[in-house]
Amino acid sequence: MPFALMLPHPLARHVLTPLTLAALLAGCQVLPSSAPGMLPEDDPMASAPPIRRGLDAQGLAGLMTAEIAGQRGDYHRATQGYLEGAERYDSVELIERAALAARFSNDAQLLADTAQRWQAMAPESEEPARLLASLAVQQGDWLTALDQRLRLVDLGGQGELVAFVESALAGGADPAPLLERMHAHLASRDATASPVPHQAELATAMLEVAVGDNASASRRLDRLTQLSPELPALWLTRAQLAQQAGDHAKARDAARRGLTVAPGDARFILLLAQSELRLGNVAAAEAQTDALLDEHAGDEGLRLALAQLYLDEGLPKPARRLLLPLVGETDTPPLTFYLLGAIAESQGEIDNALLYYRQVGAGEEFMPARLRAARMLIEDGRLADARTFLRIERLRHDDAFTDLVSLEVELLDQQGLVDQADALIEQELSRTPNDEQLLYLRAMRAYNAGDVEAMERDLERIIERNPDNAAALNALGYTLAELGRESRLEGARDMIERAHELEPDNPAILDSMGWIRFRQGDTEQALPWLQRAWAAMPDQEIAAHLIEVLWALEQRDEARELLRAALQRFEERPALEELLERLPELSLAPR
Repeated sequence: MPFALMLPHPLARHVLTPLTLAALLAGCQVLPSSAPGMLPEDDPMASAPPIRRGLDAQGLAGLMTAEIAGQRGDYHRATQGYLEGAERYDSVELIERAALAARFSNDAQLLADTAQRWQAMAPESEEPARLLASLAVQQGDWLTALDQRLRLVDLGGQGELVAFVESALAGGADPAPLLERMHAHLASRDATASPVPHQAELATAMLEVAVGDNASASRRLDRLTQLSPELPALWLTRAQLAQQAGDHAKARDAARRGLTVAPGDARFILLLAQSELRLGNVAAAEAQTDALLDEHAGDEGLRLALAQLYLDEGLPKPARRLLLPLVGETDTPPLTFYLLGAIAESQGEIDNALLYYRQVGAGEEFMPARLRAARMLIEDGRLADARTFLRIERLRHDDAFTDLVSLEVELLDQQGLVDQADALIEQELSRTPNDEQLLYLRAMRAYNAGDVEAMERDLERIIERNPDNAAALNALGYTLAELGRESRLEGARDMIERAHELEPDNPAILDSMGWIRFRQGDTEQALPWLQRAWAAMPDQEIAAHLIEVLWALEQRDEARELLRAALQRFEERPALEELLERLPELSLAPR
């Protein structure tokens, strides 16, 4: 299939046909009016400025190569070709086409770089901002995504800020920096006396609720209630704010008002039921939920959400009543059995709970169900039964074999039965000697026990069989960097850089990329890698590395500020405590 027809997209109409290329070769800016079947707007070069250098063989070859590469599925080369053409002829049409090719390349960094160049070339265009916002969300970079959405607002577009904030909060984003950016945005609009969109005000109020600034949120919501009472998110936020304040009657009223604005919205039904429960009106809550289920017959997700609501409020009986009708279905959602198991466990029905947990099928509840079942048996004094249960589960679920072995090892460790855990690993490795996950597990246990040589043997064995195992490459490279053996640092760096090629966005690998540079004395180059790692995955070990590098660069205030934040953030912080032992002056107040 021709590259131009691969995706129904506005850019797909811009095909560099031989006729177009011929016109370009002649130095024309528009096609001859007599060109059959062609319109001027079909030519991506139609509006290009005069080609003062001329379209030489290199320029023509680049455009033709890009088109042919796209037709053959080599989207990376196609993207590069279109980018070169876009810069050569200052053509927004060509950079749009580069972005289309980059979408197919499965190279997130290439697509991001292309979108950034598109935005730089066409700063008034909304499309690159939308693309960059979407990419940032995929990477969990909520602040960059918000910046791009605010750019859309400034361009006069729809930033959909309320929906964005809802997604960000549901995705676990830190609301504080997002709120700071929204405050700056609103202040800048006020300064220019431009009207503030209600979406921006409401999104800000939602973030204020998330950080606990209920007073500011309440004032903002009061203003919005007068201006835009038709916004469902307004009443949702008001209900949530009232719930946080413990005013469940007010939350109920807000949820009821929300239902008048958005009839049937399950979020308001859930808030209404939750409010009734917290007001002690269990019968009223059940009546609400029953009416809702009658209205949405067959909605399994809603039934599960309502059951979870009752469980959260400590009411297992109505939760079980909601769940049991799902058990008789041919394709019962796994969460049903998981919740029924949790209910039975809470009632002391151990064997009944075990039966439910075993019925949890593939999906995100599979391993948690086995973990809860095994822990339940251990807490009931039935360690042997727990181990038998896990062994049978390994036979029943071959695709989860290694995960279940790892789970049993973890539980044995928690019981102080380290020798039995080691014996289990050896037993299973004797059956599957090349299981990379088990070899990696044994390697990490060896490292924690101080046996670095045993760790190296297992990691090298993994890498020998699978040179593309990024976890093993990174673990071995990082360990060698930690040991600080000068003769092996270069080899460690090679392994870490290979791991980075395989997983360029992995925060642990980004941390290693910075740490190996620090170990080699390249402190300034280490800093940006560690900053990226910390931004992607706030972790106490990454924090310790970043603090030490900041200190070495004599950025003392920044180091101390990050240390204070990290000490407040992490309850368990061995890396930070070890750093303070080595650099006690870190904890001293600046002079």
